[in-house]
Formats: sequence, C-alpha cells, structure tokens
Amino acid sequence: MKRAKIMVVEDEGIVAADIQDRLRALGYGVAAVVESGAEAERTAGSSRPDLVLMDIFLKGDIDGVEAAERIRTHWDIPVVFLTAHADETTMQRAKITAPFGYILKPFNDRELHTTIEIALFRHAIEARLKRTERWLSAVLQSIADVVVATDKWGLITFLNPAAEAFTGWAPNDALNKPLAEVLPLLDETTRQPVMSPVSKIMYEETGINWRNPLLLLSRTGAEMPVDYTAAPIRDDQSNITGIVWIFREITQDRQAEADRARLSKELQGALANVKTLSGLLPICAGCKKIRDDQGYWRQVESYIQKHSEATFTHGLCPECSHQFYPELDDPVPEPTPPGTPAERIPPEQPRA
Repeated sequence: MKRAKIMVVEDEGIVAADIQDRLRALGYGVAAVVESGAEAERTAGSSRPDLVLMDIFLKGDIDGVEAAERIRTHWDIPVVFLTAHADETTMQRAKITAPFGYILKPFNDRELHTTIEIALFRHAIEARLKRTERWLSAVLQSIADVVVATDKWGLITFLNPAAEAFTGWAPNDALNKPLAEVLPLLDETTRQPVMSPVSKIMYEETGINWRNPLLLLSRTGAEMPVDYTAAPIRDDQSNITGIVWIFREITQDRQAEADRARLSKELQGALANVKTLSGLLPICAGCKKIRDDQGYWRQVESYIQKHSEATFTHGLCPECSHQFYPELDDPVPEPTPPGTPAERIPPEQPRA
C-alpha cells in the first residue's frame, strides 16, 4: 500500500520536529516541513503531498487559513488544522476553507493518526465523487435530447445544453422555476396544456414513459413534437430528492415512419406489376418468335418465362398429333345410322 506523504506547516521548530518524528513513527512519509503560509503554498505545488498539517497561526502575511484556501483551490490537497486556541472569528474563517479536520494541541499519537486517516479517506471519497460528477456532466452535456432535472416539487435544478438551445432559457434564469413554465407541454390533438406529473411520480414513487406525442413549446413559441421519460432521483437512503426528465424529439421518427409507409406502398405496387406482360408484343408470323427489348428474337417460351410467372410443360394438341404422328391415332368407328340401332336387316337373298 502506498505510504501517504504529509507536509507539516509549523513555525515553532521544536513542535515541527516532534510532529515529524511522530508521523514517521506512525508509518507516514514527510514531504516537507515549512514555517510560513507563503512557503507552504510554494512547497505544496512542487512536492504535492497527500495531506497538509497546517498550524492556523503562522508568521508572515499569510496565515494558515489563507494558505489552506490557496492550497485547496490550486491543488485540491486536503488540509488538517493544528491549533492550541482560536477565537470564534478565526474558526469561522477556517470553516470556509472546508478543512478535513482539526487537531487541538497538545495531542497524542492516536488522535493524530485517526484524524489523518479520516481526512485521507474522506478526500479519496470526495475525489471519486468529483470524477463521477465530471463524467456524468460530460454525458449530460453531450446528449442531444432535452434533459432537465427538478427537485421533488418540480422546480428546475439543471438544464443540459440541448434544453437551453431549444427552450431559450439560460440556466441561471431557469433555476428554481416550475417545470411547466420552462418546458410547457401541449396535447398535440387538442392543443390544451398537459399537467406535469410531478405529484404522480412522487406519490407512486415510480417513473413514467410517455409515448403519446406532445408538443414542447420554447420561449419563442417554437414547437417540437416529443415524447418523454421521467424517473425519480434517489439519495443513498432511497429517498426521492428530485426527478430527471428526458424529452425526445420524434420528428425524425415520424419522417422515418412516413418513408417506410411510402416505400412499402411502392414495393407492393412494384410486386403487383412485376412479371406481368402488357402492351404490344412483336411476334414473327412464321416462326412465332418474339423480339425482346434489346432487339433479339426469342422463343416464345423463354420470353414468357422471363417476363411472367408462367412455366411450361410440353405436349401435343390433337391436330398436331394427327399431323405428325398419324400412327398414334385411334381407329375411327363407323357412324351409327340414325334410328334404332337394333340389328341390321340382312340384304334380300337372290331368288332361285
């Protein structure tokens, strides 16, 4: 595990040396030991310690409080104050610098170790939260949808750039205003205002996925067809502290749907007409071949198969069968005379 480096800012030499010995005995590294606030500021920038133990009362123009503020602002290094006594005014100034702890002189090793460990842990957690916030902010800034956050009463707490661009509201102007004022919604069919579902979300403690098209109005009166998603924001105790809203423009979806419907209709028409013969067909009067679009003469079968769904099976009609294969003809029976087809009367025998 990495050993934390501590910088000591103490203008009393004996006290500084004692603190340095204690830190080393506790397993910490000592990045530097300095006497003044100005020197502390310069050294913090070059040595970059993990934590600063800062005496509040220091010699020189810069006291410990001002030095701590500069170090926190420039390098985000946690500071723990050392003090034997302090008036109320000084303590209030010290609080503004967001110190990570106080150690009252005189102190023992246990107090020193505990305070340093808590300060290092707290700073690590805060650094992680800051990285997460920066990442989340970058994501929200890059989303093309209108993203808005409100508190649990529906008052605006955040607008992303897409929301600013469409609504025409600057973040400072929109903060703490009702959602319905900054992002008014109309029913697309009736053009009547749509009530904000803040109370429904808070009461039911669940989100909403609204997919019926609505019109979102900008500050200038421009309209955008949208649907939206709203979800509660919860703290680490699962209590709802606000609501995040994402309004998605559906203009492109509608255009895509219209294009799909048009293409489907065109395709159905094309399928209805495909492989259908129509118009005047040039056919040879002798061999019965058909001239195609490229000017070639094709057999009737191949031409029709190419331009229709028809297939062929070959046979002979009776006329052709009789003409080309007469031996296959069945004997033709003599026609029966009209009348009763009983026995024929034999011819009269000649007389003797």
